[in-house]
Amino acid sequence: MASLLPNNPMMLLSVVNTQLRDEFPNLDDLCSFFNQDREELEEKLSAIDYTYDPKLNRFV
Repeated sequence: MASLLPNNPMMLLSVVNTQLRDEFPNLDDLCSFFNQDREELEEKLSAIDYTYDPKLNRFV
């Protein structure tokens, strides 16, 4: 099953941070819901200089 998250890194960042803010208590729950490999997601966002901050529960 393909992920429902966008491929464009900037759109991905926006969607992920919005979902983390509004729907999910942590990145693992978001990845599980969207059937997304966490490492792959973090690599995509790292390519545009964003990393996950678990204390803030968002990519910064």
